[in-house]
Amino acid sequence: MKKIIYYVATSLDGYIAGSNEDISLFVGEGNGVDYYLADLQNFKTVIMGRKTYEFGYKFGMKPGDLAYPHMKHYIFSDNLKFESASENIEVASLSVEKINEVKEESETDVYLCGGGQLAGWMLDHGLIDELKLKINPIILGEGVPVFGSSKRSIKMELKEQLSFDHGLIMNTYLIN
Repeated sequence: MKKIIYYVATSLDGYIAGSNEDISLFVGEGNGVDYYLADLQNFKTVIMGRKTYEFGYKFGMKPGDLAYPHMKHYIFSDNLKFESASENIEVASLSVEKINEVKEESETDVYLCGGGQLAGWMLDHGLIDELKLKINPIILGEGVPVFGSSKRSIKMELKEQLSFDHGLIMNTYLIN
């Protein structure tokens, strides 16, 4: 059975970005980043919210471009429109049914790229199967929480823990 895997970098205090979407303190090089980039090659499907997709514009991506060229993109938004877009991008309204359809149709596990608001909604609806948390040795104090405004309490099982250069740790959890 294919899984939805929320694969995300976080600060020690639980933020995936600081204020004003600042990610400058996150580890940006080394064997942990190389591992992550290689691991992404195992996914053929990515889901994300509008804000996460548009975050790519800060790094030169243009509207309608693929953030991950080898993946089919599902962007959940009720108001995102493109003049032209890759045929591998689908913008859809967020619903449990659509998430389950994407999961069922995907050839591989599904990469949940984020962001926190979408991940929180998916957590609240029991739609995340696994969490790959890239824990950075930083404290941001404020910003975008890993699971947005979700208040759900859950227990997870540690599946794997890896340590990398620059103090980066990756924990993989199964969500029960």
